[in-house]
Amino acid sequence: MMMKPLGSAAHAMEETIETVIRDAPLFEGGRDVVYGPVSGGISNENWRVKRKDGSGDWFVKVPGNGTEMFIDRDAAMDASRKAAAAGLGPRVHDDLAHRGVEINDFLPDRRASTHSDFADIENCRAAISAYRTMHALPALGLTKTVFDMIDEHAQQVAELGGRKYREDAWLRLNTQLAREAIDASGVDLVASFNDPMPGNFMIGEDGSIMLIDYEYASMNDRCYDLGIWFGEMFFTPERELELIEAYFGEVRPEIISRVTVHKALADVKWSLWSMVQLEVSRLDFDFHKYGMWKKMRARSIMEAPDWATHLRRL
Repeated sequence: MMMKPLGSAAHAMEETIETVIRDAPLFEGGRDVVYGPVSGGISNENWRVKRKDGSGDWFVKVPGNGTEMFIDRDAAMDASRKAAAAGLGPRVHDDLAHRGVEINDFLPDRRASTHSDFADIENCRAAISAYRTMHALPALGLTKTVFDMIDEHAQQVAELGGRKYREDAWLRLNTQLAREAIDASGVDLVASFNDPMPGNFMIGEDGSIMLIDYEYASMNDRCYDLGIWFGEMFFTPERELELIEAYFGEVRPEIISRVTVHKALADVKWSLWSMVQLEVSRLDFDFHKYGMWKKMRARSIMEAPDWATHLRRL
């Protein structure tokens, strides 16, 4: 990672992080620090800030342009603090929290996972352990189910005059069918992570996993957390059954259905999120391609012959 001294900003995002460094008491006005970008995020501007003498090493998250539309920074800090207290996440520093900037201890003894890491069942079991810890956290200050997220993004796309998918009405119809089925069966609210990008799983040398990036965390159905993770990791049906058993201690048809339905809903949510980001983000990322992929995978689940069966047995 290329680290730069304060005062060498070459573009707007570097100017922003330099302002943060000067303003945060933790960094003492930028004395003896260097900074560099951390790759992998698609919402915010992420940075590593270090003291040259090695006495401090931090991860700094600067809110991405427009993210205030769908991220409650106070709620994110609440989740981060509770996760840190449980040993699930890194230490949180409150400097500039009032401006939405999150500062954590960097985790140099851990590495961000990749999709290939989760081909190993032991890494999957470590992640299940992390999810159990997450779901047992004290109640978070924000309740936001996948349906709340979908409604929010749909309204934002409309307000921004953003692009709509050709199948928009069809997706909305199937989302409503899922909403009615889940409402009838009851929502199992727990403290949920909601954002299982591989880079958010930090693997230690002992094989344990810590979670980072709690900005999408909320009280949500636990099966959403499992469903979105299964989809993100492209698990086979056989691996999904293994992990359902690892989490619940058993495999029942209604659990499989609940996870499957939430997997489809997660893709609907992120496909709409992508259309919002396409309008507001300044990150160099192909949000259109990402959204189309999510939309097509949601269709693949909702168009399958067993979709109606899944809805009936929730």
